[in-house]
Amino acid sequence: MAFNGKWETESQDGYEEFCKLIGIPDDVISKGRDFKLVTEVIQNGDDFTWIQYYPNNHVVTNKFIVGKESDMETVGGKKFKGIVSMEGGKLAISFPKYHHTSEISGGKLVETSTATCASGPVVFVRTSKKI
Repeated sequence: MAFNGKWETESQDGYEEFCKLIGIPDDVISKGRDFKLVTEVIQNGDDFTWIQYYPNNHVVTNKFIVGKESDMETVGGKKFKGIVSMEGGKLAISFPKYHHTSEISGGKLVETSTATCASGPVVFVRTSKKI
């Protein structure tokens, strides 16, 4: 149940390059650059509700059970089916344009998204503190 709670962005590395690569519009990128995203996680064993609160009251909620196919949504609103797995204490899922992991490290929620382009991988890391 380590993921349970509300988390607020503390730092972001690789944000702009990653967002551009996956097709997020420039105006949305600029709004999110310094935004303190709040992520609320409700975990009951392998059953998760993962809610992210973005600028302009945009909310993305994904409900999933580890190891089972679930209906998911990207930040850009694209809906897809995916399977979240648990790999060494990390939640992992492949979104349509990138691979995403979430873990608790040093009491922080660390989310790593990796997209690949012609010049190689682009990595975005968001670290959040518990609030």
